[in-house]
Parts: sequence; C-alpha cells; structure tokens
Amino acid sequence: MSERNTGAECYEELCRTFRVPVPREYNFGFDVIDAWAKKERNKLAMIWVNEKGEEKKFSFRDLRNLSNQAANILIKYGIQKGDRVMLMLPRVPEWWIFVIALIKLGAVVCPCPTMLTPKDIRYRLNAGKFGMIITNSENAAKVDPVAGECSTLTCRFLVDGERPDWISFQRELVYPAPVSFRSVSMPTVKKTLATDPMMIYFTSGTTGEPKMVLHDHSYPLGHLVTAKLWHGIGENDVHFTSSDTGWAKCAWGKLFGQWILGACIFVYDVRGKFKATELLPLLEKYEISTFCVPPTIYRMLILADLEKFDLRELRRCTSAGEPLNPEVVRVWMEGTGRTISEGYGQTETVCCIGTYLGMETRPGSMGRPAPGWQIELHDEEGRPVDQGEEGRIAIALDPRPVGLFIEYLNSPEANAESFKGGFYYTGDKAYEDAEGYFWFVGRDDDIIKSSGYRIGPFEVESAILEHPAVQESAVVGSPDLIRGVIVKAFIILKPGYSPSEALLKDIQSHVRRTTAPYKYPRAIEFVDELPKTLSGKIRRNELRQRELEKYRSGG
Repeated sequence: MSERNTGAECYEELCRTFRVPVPREYNFGFDVIDAWAKKERNKLAMIWVNEKGEEKKFSFRDLRNLSNQAANILIKYGIQKGDRVMLMLPRVPEWWIFVIALIKLGAVVCPCPTMLTPKDIRYRLNAGKFGMIITNSENAAKVDPVAGECSTLTCRFLVDGERPDWISFQRELVYPAPVSFRSVSMPTVKKTLATDPMMIYFTSGTTGEPKMVLHDHSYPLGHLVTAKLWHGIGENDVHFTSSDTGWAKCAWGKLFGQWILGACIFVYDVRGKFKATELLPLLEKYEISTFCVPPTIYRMLILADLEKFDLRELRRCTSAGEPLNPEVVRVWMEGTGRTISEGYGQTETVCCIGTYLGMETRPGSMGRPAPGWQIELHDEEGRPVDQGEEGRIAIALDPRPVGLFIEYLNSPEANAESFKGGFYYTGDKAYEDAEGYFWFVGRDDDIIKSSGYRIGPFEVESAILEHPAVQESAVVGSPDLIRGVIVKAFIILKPGYSPSEALLKDIQSHVRRTTAPYKYPRAIEFVDELPKTLSGKIRRNELRQRELEKYRSGG
C-alpha cells in the first residue's frame, strides 16, 4: 500500500471514528485540572523557564491548589459567574493560575497581550464592559491613566507587589489570614453549562477596531482536534507552543487540549526582543517532543546550524498563523529530519483545517477539514465552487462544530456579514485539489487584481523566499497609471546581503522562473522590517495604504 493511500485511509478513518462529546455541564477547571490532580498526585503539568535560566515546575495538583487560592480571593472581591475580567499578564505562572480560577468561578475571562497601549486598554475595557483587570506592576502604569474613563471598571488587581488603588495578590495571600487552597467556596460557585460564556478574545484584525470573539465552556473540548489530531500529543509528551498569552494561539497550544490529554506544557518566558535561535538549546535540554511555532519563527530557525542540536525527541512539528512557504519546510526537513504539518484556524475556531495524524504532508497546503467540521469553498453568491477554483472558506453550522465561536459581541453587522445561509465565512480564500487538500490563497482584501489577473500574495511571497538572499517578504498590489495595479514586494534580506539593482533584477528573474510570469513583482522595495499585527501577522493593508498615499501624492 502506498504512503499516499495510507494517509487517505487514515484520514477517512479519523472522520468516521473521531468524536468530541460535549456534556451538558462542563468546566475545564474542575473537570480537567482538578480531575488530573485527583487521579495522579505528582503528574507534571508545566515547566516554566525564563531568559535567565530560572526554572519552575508545576504539577496538576499545584495548579489545582493555587487556582483555588486565587478563586477564593476573587470571590472575596465580588467576582461571580458571568462577570467579565480582563487578564493582561506576560508568560508568568500567574496567568495560568488566574485563567483556571476564573473558569472555575464561571467568570468570563479576556486574555490580552501586554503590548497594548493605554489607548488600546481603554478601548477594550469599555467595549467589553469589564469590571476587573488583572495585571502586573510593569503594565499597571498603563492602566492608571485611563481607569477613570472606564465606567464599568471597579477593581484593579495586581499579581506582584503593591500599588495605590490596586488589590495586591501577594498581600491577600498572607493578610489578614492565609486563604484556603484546598477548595473553592462551593456555595458561592455555580455550575457552568457547556453553553455558558467563558472567554472573550479581541481579534487582531487588519482593519478597523478589534471585534470581540465569544467562546463558551465547550471551547476547550474543541481543542482536542488541535492537540490530539494536529499536534499529535499523547499523555507523556512535553509540548511547546511559542504564542504570547494574549492570543488565541495560547489556547490552542498552551492550555486546553494539552491539559485535557494530560501532557506537560513548556513555557519560555521571554521579554523584549526575541531571538528564535534561543529556542534550539531549550528544545534539546527539555526534550520537547511536540513543537508549534508560526512561519516567522521557522524562517529564523532555518538560518541556524540545525544539525548542531540533538533534537531526537522532537517527534512532531506544526505551524499555523499564516501559510508556510515550501522552501522553509524543505530546509527544516534537511536540518532536523522532521517535516512541518500545517494547520489553519482563527481566533474564532480551533484547528479546523490541518495536516492531521496519518496524513501525507504537502508543503504549502493547509491540509484537510477536521473531523466534525464540514467545510466548503463558495463563490460570492454562496454557491460551491468547482475543484481547483478559489473560493471563500465556509464552515457549515448544521451540526455546529465543537470549538466554533458563538458570536461577535455587540457587533450585529459583523455577525450578519460572517453568518449567512447556514455557514460561517472566515474571510479567507482557498482552493481544493483533486485529493481534498486545501491551499490558502489569501484574505478577501489581500487578493491582487492586475491586468485582468487575480494574484494571491502568498504564492508570490513563496517564490521570493526561495531566493537565497531573502529572509522575509510581503507582497501587495500597488496603484499603477497604466496597469491599474502592479505586484510590489517588500523584502527583508538575510545577513550578508545588501540592496542593489543587480539583486533586485535577480530576484525578479527568479520569480519569473519559479511561478507564472505575470505574478512577478514589477516593483521591489528593500526594508529592514515589515509592519505586523501584535500577533505577528503581516499587515498588508498598511503597506497597501502607504502605496495608495504615495500614488495620490505623485510619489
């Protein structure tokens, strides 16, 4: 039997047999963390390491006890089921402790990145009508200037040190009396239904103000697809996902599915400018077995001498966030002996399209729809497109897949635009090949229409990345007097290369040879950095806007 047939049969078997049962009542804090703590007293849940090499380890029992302590303090300050709490902490253990505590209480937790400005914080606190914010001393200084402009904010909670007008977690632990960690005040805590609201994420977005994505208590169960089928995690694995705590990718890889399965998560608490190559000795030292980072980090890692590191324990490598260029997959395989299995999803979903266990890896492909997710590609009128034709990614709502968000809070326009005719439209486009693999084309507003052609930026970026001088690139449509729009590339060069007219022409020639000639970038601008969202995705809309303004001004 060929490898291809084996992969197809494995996938079909997954679709037939894999199910995510959702009970009527469900609470990740009690049903997962406390359950593991009771089942195996010393089972390791987290290894935490910072840039200084300081290390802490937590068992599920530790997390049960610490989250119970935190929950009882939150009860003291009035947090009840349904209350909304913003959580803005770096990769410190307290982030996980308070997430678990808030879930146990039935509060609605909103993780936010620490990179937010005071203006960002004010917008989120007011948009979500949050009553409490939990943060640390470093970030509290950004909250104070805007707190008076947030009418629903009644409580500011500090996890480290003390500050005027803030509740001190450290002080509460010891004064006026130690808080019980053996149980949560159960008479106060109400049971949560799987359909009760649990978590809010603000989408990073490329245009407009961020929207609020609401998930319910069944959302953690949806990540069984992410962790078990895509990450390939087993109970004895040590898993590393690089995401910041403020993004949904943290829920994908550093929280729900991994702990439901009983695996240990590895947390690298890095602050300031991140050097991807710092990860390689950590992968070796802590014998990481499953690994997930975005393409940006893989592109940095392949610049290192991968063969210097003993990565024999590294069993499965995955990537999501944006499409991965095939050239990166090739170099990573040469250096580590491991392929990279891609996945696709959003803040609104779990890993709903992916290269799952047993499937053949096809570099550049998103994979196939997850078991339990009926996904189609539609035209602008909502009709299925032909095989090989690009279409809008549409997720069927009957039955509604476990892990799909409930709605955009307070945004009827966004809901009306995204939920139509029994489908949720992701806003992304793809095409499907003859064997059912999906291939990413781009966001609806990223597609370049030039001289009658429709060009997806990703395929041009992939071709550019294969040039030996290129480290990263972003491709957009730039206004042109004759052609209407031309393809323009913004390129970051690898160390040791300098911009020149000769190099520019060589890159253009290379793209002409490796993809359709009409797709090559007629204009190239060498840059030191690319504009990105807080979650690391390239802000092509910002580059497009720059080009439009330059064109209007005659530049």
